[in-house]
Order: sequence, then structure tokens, then C-alpha cells
Amino acid sequence: MTPIQREQMVRLLKRSQAETIALITPLTEAQLTFKPATDRWSAIETAEHVMLAEGFLFRAVQRALSMPRNPDWEIATKGKAEFLETELGTRLRKAHAPERLVPSGKLSRGEVLDRFEAARAETLAFAENIDAPLETHTLEHPFPVFSTLNAYQWLLYIPLHNIRHNQQIAELLTNTDFPKS
Repeated sequence: MTPIQREQMVRLLKRSQAETIALITPLTEAQLTFKPATDRWSAIETAEHVMLAEGFLFRAVQRALSMPRNPDWEIATKGKAEFLETELGTRLRKAHAPERLVPSGKLSRGEVLDRFEAARAETLAFAENIDAPLETHTLEHPFPVFSTLNAYQWLLYIPLHNIRHNQQIAELLTNTDFPKS
């Protein structure tokens, strides 16, 4: 990563984590578990999904780095960082989480936040200290719309995905049926 990329990545990781904590921490139990519909996630389920996805996405970064350098990485990943920012930065397109990333709804706020903070600490330490050519190592995304991503883009996916779901929680808080306390 360039120094500017590293600085931006660390800032995004810290900001998205702080937003999640700020959104979840003050909620009452009724607010945490409120669902606007049976097929929608509650705030705590959304936070659990973010926590589960953190580990999955970080392992993708590591898997990409374990792959041989892709000589065609520039062509295969051109414009993908911007595409990720657009796709994940807005909630225009609905996505369905892979089964392993669907929240159980059985974890407490403390368990979700503790696990999220531990996973984010690992991701953050990696982003602050990695000294490898992240862009030259690629891995296929399971969703064809993303296709080939390089290790830097997989790392960028983590805070952008987190921000997307922070928006989802914020939207939930404005639902007319959301419990007042």
C-alpha cells in the first residue's frame, strides 16, 4: 500500500468501527431486536453479520496474499476499488449474505461487540503493518458482479461493507415503528 492508501484504509477501518459501536451501544433490548419485517434483520443481527463478515473478508485478504502474483492484476482489477465504493457505499442494490454470514440472533450485544472489536483489531494491525504488494495478488469473489479482486480491494471491502450496514442500522432507527425506548 502507498502511504496515502494506508492512511485512508486505517481511517476507514477506525471510522466504520466507531460508527457501529455508536449505533449499537445506546439501544435498549427492544430497540436492538426490533425487526421491521420477519425477513429483515434487527440492529443486533446486522451488527452480528458485520462481525461475521469481518473474519470472512480478512481471510480472503490472506488467501489472496497466499496466491502467486497475478501478472494480469492491473487488467483484472482495474476500477474495482471505485466499483466497491459505489456498490457498497450505497444501498441501492440489495444483496443476500452467504449462509455462513447470516446472523444467528443468539449473541448478546456484548458478545457481538467484543468479537467485532477483536476481529477489527486484527484487521487494523494488518493494515497498519503490512509491507507486501497487495495489488498483485488476486482472488475471485463468490459474487460474479465483483469477479476478481486484489488483496488491497479485499481489504477495502471490509470497512465499506461495514459502512453499508451502518447505513442499514441507521435506516432501521428511523422506522416509524421503531421502539422509542
